Amino acid sequence: MSAQKDRWVSSFSFLLFCASFIPTLGSASLLQELSPQEYFSSLQAGRSSLAYFSHNVSPGAQPFLEQIENSVEALQDYGISVVKVNCPKEDVSRYCGKENVLRKAYLFRGNMLIREFPTDALFDVNSIVANVLFALLFNEVKYVETLTDLQNIENALKGKSNMVFAYVAATGTAEHRAVMEVAFVYGTVHQFVLTTEATLLKDTGSDEPDTSSAQLLFCHCQQATDVAQPCRRTPMEQDLTVLNIHRHLKLMGAPLVTEVAEDPEKVSTVHLQLGLPLVFILSQKETYEADRRTAEFLAWQLLGKAGVALLSRDLVDLNILLRSNVALKTPDEGVPIKYLVLEDTDEVITLVEDNSKVKQIQEDEEEEEEDEDEKGNDNQDVQDDQVVEAVSRDKKRELPLEQILTLTEETFHSAMLETSQTVVLFYASWEAVSLAVLQSYTEVADHLKGAQGVLLSRVNCWDWPGVCTTENVTQFPTIKIYKKGEQPVIYNGMLGTEELTSFIMLSQVSCPLKLATIDEAEGYLRGELPSELSSYHHTSVLGVFSTAMSKAREAFVEAGSILSGYVTMGMYFEDDALALSRKYAVSPPALLLARSRDWSVEGIALSKQSAQDIVQMIRYELMDIFPEITVQNLPHYLQLRKPFLILFSDGDIGQLESKEMLKLAKGIPQQAFVSCWLNLKNTPVGHGVLKAYFATMPSLPVLVWVNLHAGGQVFKFPSDQSITEMNILSWLERLKAGLEIPSSTLSEEDWKPPLPAYNFLQMMDTTVPESTLRTSYHHADRQEQQQPEGSEEKASVREELPEEAGVKAEKVQSPGRDLRGTAPRLAGREKQAKRHSEL
Repeated sequence: MSAQKDRWVSSFSFLLFCASFIPTLGSASLLQELSPQEYFSSLQAGRSSLAYFSHNVSPGAQPFLEQIENSVEALQDYGISVVKVNCPKEDVSRYCGKENVLRKAYLFRGNMLIREFPTDALFDVNSIVANVLFALLFNEVKYVETLTDLQNIENALKGKSNMVFAYVAATGTAEHRAVMEVAFVYGTVHQFVLTTEATLLKDTGSDEPDTSSAQLLFCHCQQATDVAQPCRRTPMEQDLTVLNIHRHLKLMGAPLVTEVAEDPEKVSTVHLQLGLPLVFILSQKETYEADRRTAEFLAWQLLGKAGVALLSRDLVDLNILLRSNVALKTPDEGVPIKYLVLEDTDEVITLVEDNSKVKQIQEDEEEEEEDEDEKGNDNQDVQDDQVVEAVSRDKKRELPLEQILTLTEETFHSAMLETSQTVVLFYASWEAVSLAVLQSYTEVADHLKGAQGVLLSRVNCWDWPGVCTTENVTQFPTIKIYKKGEQPVIYNGMLGTEELTSFIMLSQVSCPLKLATIDEAEGYLRGELPSELSSYHHTSVLGVFSTAMSKAREAFVEAGSILSGYVTMGMYFEDDALALSRKYAVSPPALLLARSRDWSVEGIALSKQSAQDIVQMIRYELMDIFPEITVQNLPHYLQLRKPFLILFSDGDIGQLESKEMLKLAKGIPQQAFVSCWLNLKNTPVGHGVLKAYFATMPSLPVLVWVNLHAGGQVFKFPSDQSITEMNILSWLERLKAGLEIPSSTLSEEDWKPPLPAYNFLQMMDTTVPESTLRTSYHHADRQEQQQPEGSEEKASVREELPEEAGVKAEKVQSPGRDLRGTAPRLAGREKQAKRHSEL
C-alpha cells in the first residue's frame, strides 16, 4: 500500500508542477525538447519518463511525434514525463548513434532503462499509454500465455488476494489501456492478469467466448482456502472502459450481504449509488441462519447486477403483509419499495433482469386474491371440504405465532435439549388441514403460556423436508412430543385445542407413575396430582401387583407407554399390595379405577395380562356408561363395533329420561350395545345424521337403534311410548324377534377417507422440478455438472456458498435456493397438483 501511496503523491506533485506552467505556455507544445545532456541530468530517482531520440525529424517520423505529443497529458496523470531528445549530428552514443536505434522510444525510471519500444508499436495515444503503463506495472499486471501459468497464479493467490483477469484481442488497444489505467490504481489491492490468448478465455469458463471483444473476470480467490477449490469468477458484462471497470471493482469490493436494521426507505448502499437495484430478503430471528444463506446464495447470483440486504422483521416495524418475503428498491428517486411474495431465487433474478416483472407479479397477486374472494362460495373444491373452506375464508387472518418456536435444520436438535418436553407440530404451510391445526395449535400455546418444562414448536415440512425425513414424518400434520433420553411419542388423538392441551400436560407425568407406599397409592386414587394437572384428567387407573408378578408388571408398564398422555396411570407392587387390593374386593393382578366425578374406586381383575389386552381393557373401562356422543369421542365408541342406542335431544335430556337410560345401560349384560345420547346444540352435525336416518326431521327427543356394522338398519323407538327401561327392553326384544320394520337402511359404503393421507415427500418429488436454479454464469453451471453422482444431499442440508468447493446437485430445492423460512409460504398453496378436497 505504501508503493501505491507514493505513486499517487508523485502523480499529484507532477500535476501541480505541470499546472504551474499552463498560463505561460499558452498554445505552445507540451512536449519537452532537450539535449541528451540536459535530459540525462534531469532524470530523478523514482520518476518515469518516455524519451524519443532524434537527429532530425524525417517525414516518416512525423505521425509518431504527433501521437507522442498527444499522449503527454495522459501520461502526466500518472507522473510520467514525455521528452523529445534532440541528438547532435556528431553524437554517436548508444541512443543517438545508429539509425535503427532512432526508430525506438525508451522508458526510463530514474536513470534506469525499463523498456524500449519500436515506434510502430506506439501508433496512437491508447497504445502509448497502455504499453508504457504495462511496462511500469510489471509486478501488478502479469501476462500469461498458458492455462498452467494462470492456474499457478490462482493457486498462489488463494486465501490471500483476489485476481482481475482480462482478455484483450491485442495489446495497445483502448481496452488494454483501460485495464492498465485501472491497474495503476488497484494494482496493490488485486492481482491483475492479462492475456491475448483466446484459448485461455474458453478455459476460464466461457463455453463459446467472443474472442473479437475484450472481456474481464473478477476471480474471488481470497475466499478459496483450499488449493483444490477453484476461484469463483464474476464476469463484467459491460464494455471495457475505465469507468465500467472501476464500477465493477467497486461492486466486487462491497459487502456480499448487507444486514439492515432500519426503515428500508432510508437505506443507501454502493449498489443504489451506482444505479443498481437493492433486493431485501425479509427475515425473522427464528429463521435467520436459513435466510442468511438464502441472501448469500442470491447475492452471488446477482453480483454486479444488484445488491442484496437482509432485513429483520424483529428489528424494523414494517406495515406489510406477513407473507411478503422479498422487497425491491430501485435507484430511481420517488419510486416506492415493492414488497412481493416470491417462491425461489429464480424469480428474484428474473425481477432484477426484467424490472417490468415487478408490476406484473403484484397485479397477478391482487387478481389471485380477488378471484379467490369471488369464487369462495362457488368453488366446489372449497365447499366439498369444510376444513379447506374455513381456511380459505380466514386466509388473510394473521395467526399469533409468537409463543411457538419456529424450528429449522440448524435449530431442531438444539431445541430438543432446551426443555424437558418439546412438542413439535410438523405441517405444510400451504395445505388447508395443516393450517387449520396450526390455528388450534396457537390456542394450545395460549392455554399453556407460562407452563414450566413445555416448549411448543413447529417445523414447516415444505421448507425443511430434510428435518421431516430424519424424524420419519411422512404425513402432515403430525404432532410429536420429545422428552430427553426417550423416544418421541406421536400424538394420535383429536387435533382440537382441548384434547391436545390435555395430552401435552398429562404427558409430563410418568406413565405409569410408580408409587412406593399405601398412603401414596390411596392419595393417588383420591386424585392427589400436581395442581397444574388437576383439570386435565378424569379417571385414574392404578395397577396393583404382587412382587412376584414381574410379567404382568412389564405388560402394564408397556401399556402405560402406549396410553401416556391419554390416561393417568399408577402402579403399586410392594409387599402389602394384597392388603390394598382386598380393600376394594379384588386380588392382584388387578386394576383400581377412581372416577373423578365422585372418586368412587372400582376394582377389576386382570384376567388377560398382555400389554395390548391391558390397553384395550383400560380404554373400555374408561368409557362412560351412558356417554354423550361428540365428534371427538365417536371414533372410540365406533371401535367397539357394537350397535348404538342413541337418544337425540335438542339440549340436555330430562332427568327422567337420563335416569331410565342410565339404569338400562348399567343393566345390560356384557354391554351388548352402546347406550348413549347426542345433544344437537353441542354437536350440530347430529342434524345431518337424523336427515340421513329419516326422510323428514323427527320431533325431539327421539330414540334410535342403529347397527352400523351389521346391515345398517335404523329403527325408531315408538313416539307414543315414554322412554323407560321397561319400554325400551320390550322394544329391543321385538327388534331381536324381527317384529319391527326399519325406518331406513344405510348403505354399505366403507367409512374411510376417499383419498389416502398425504405422503408429502412423494408429492414434493413430483411437483418440485429436478433443478429449479438457473445459475447466472456458465462457470457455475459447469461446477454443478462436474460433481460426482454420489454427491446428492438432503434438501435441508446447509447450502454451500458458490465460492466453496462447488454447488452440489440436489433433487429438491435447498434452503439457499428457495426463499424458505422468511414467512409462511401461503402463496404456494395454489401451485399444488390437487386439493385434498374429499377429506
